Amino acid sequence: MCPTVVVLTLTLAAGGCSEPPATSAASDSGWIYQLQGYPGGRLDEIAARRPPYAVIDLARDNSAGYFRADEIAALRAAGTTVLAYFEIGSIENFRPDFAAVQDRGLLLNEWSDWPGERFGRYWEPAWWDTVVRPRLDRALAAGFDGAYLDTPLAYEEIDLARVPGWDRGRLARAMADLVVRISRYAKAHRPGFRIVPQNSPELRHQGGYPEAIDGVGVEELFYQATDVPCEQRYCAENLADVEALRDGGKFVLAVDYAVKPEHVQALCTRYRKEQFAGYVGVRELDRIGVSC
Repeated sequence: MCPTVVVLTLTLAAGGCSEPPATSAASDSGWIYQLQGYPGGRLDEIAARRPPYAVIDLARDNSAGYFRADEIAALRAAGTTVLAYFEIGSIENFRPDFAAVQDRGLLLNEWSDWPGERFGRYWEPAWWDTVVRPRLDRALAAGFDGAYLDTPLAYEEIDLARVPGWDRGRLARAMADLVVRISRYAKAHRPGFRIVPQNSPELRHQGGYPEAIDGVGVEELFYQATDVPCEQRYCAENLADVEALRDGGKFVLAVDYAVKPEHVQALCTRYRKEQFAGYVGVRELDRIGVSC
């Protein structure tokens, strides 16, 4: 992403969180994105809201307490498409498979934004065998409707000094290849399984990538955490790529981090205008925010 700062004009008119018009590329209304803090370790609060989409962690405790098939089925019975969150380009040190990844020499530099999280050699067969495929298998076995794939942006953040012979272009191609492989594997086991990467919408320019995904998740298109207008050049670039994916028939799950009522209201209006499923929450994703 380019660090050059320019002003991105946001035409965020005031408005409510009413239901957006139905289109082939948009959900009926917003979504819920919660990765921790499930009351009692249960999904009852999300089910009670009956969102069209919900993104939840594979595990109720962010570690080894994985959600069971009956729990996912109950959430799906509320009319919700349930996507399993997991990372494909990095790994947190509290995950139960972290030690195995470390032992196999797959770890690279730490992500400065998230201490304790390390980027990985995601192009290595051992990464597929140790990290990605087991998580896909778990999501499929638990009855999730799809996978919400975080950290494709690893290709931008890996310290090139740790991977001699690689450049950003080659890393981007390898990330796109990984997403394509995930899609082929999952859909071979369940044809309707949805593949939704988060962020890095510019990967749409990589051959095979748009065909491999069903939707895209994107953070901080309009507000960065928290309540800070996104005015950097990459914000406009991300929006253009997301709109192109939407116009190509992909659904969009957009999340911004804001708490000021006027910002939440403006975001809901903008999501509706863009035909995005929208969610406004806090960066910790430990409670239910506003679905619009």
